[in-house]
Amino acid sequence: MIISIASDHGGFSLKETLKDFLEREGYRVIDRGTDSDESCDYPDYGIRVIEDILQGRSERGILTCGTGIGMSILANRFRGIRAALCFNEYMARMSRLHNDSNVLVMGGRVIGPELALSIVRTWLDTPFEGGRHKRRLEKLESLVESYKG
Repeated sequence: MIISIASDHGGFSLKETLKDFLEREGYRVIDRGTDSDESCDYPDYGIRVIEDILQGRSERGILTCGTGIGMSILANRFRGIRAALCFNEYMARMSRLHNDSNVLVMGGRVIGPELALSIVRTWLDTPFEGGRHKRRLEKLESLVESYKG
């Protein structure tokens, strides 16, 4: 599996930890920056992961910023992206089982590295359940398509 990953300065340290873990586990990782903890704008880096997924260069993405909120808002603005801001393993599991999330978002200032690694493991190991959940996702896409507001 190819995973695209990015952060802003607030999520940089966590991104580096996750990238190292994913590579050790045998995943191919596309690192879309940032490359330091110097202040930067999260949309500049998050969009790169979104584009990777939407253009088929990666199957899933992971985004980190200080709290995860900014990256989550950014990612969920794009049709075909189902980003889940997760603070524990249960949220990660349910985001995959019921929502088929393709982007995991976490906050580098609110989650420690050990918990983050456990969340990532859970998210990667959990399949989409389908069934009634697939129908709900199809409804969601239909609503997005039909809204002209």
